[in-house]
Amino acid sequence: MLEWHGEPGRRFELGELIVELETHKALVEMRSGQAGWLRAILADVGEWAQLESPIALMSDEAGEALPEDPAAAAILAVDFTVD
Repeated sequence: MLEWHGEPGRRFELGELIVELETHKALVEMRSGQAGWLRAILADVGEWAQLESPIALMSDEAGEALPEDPAAAAILAVDFTVD
């Protein structure tokens, strides 16, 4: 993870930049695929995450209950660009 563009509790609108991350081959910008709230960050800046592992929890509503196990959360579509 290179940079999160908000802290838990921030609302993101459709298309807003959520996080910038780096792979072995590219820099990637991940944008919100729908409006929602960033509820928890699971991968801190400077950490590497496994492919397809959750890096954050988002919800439609600020007070929505979160799953105890992040792997049980529904997948949220994101738009991304590769530089």
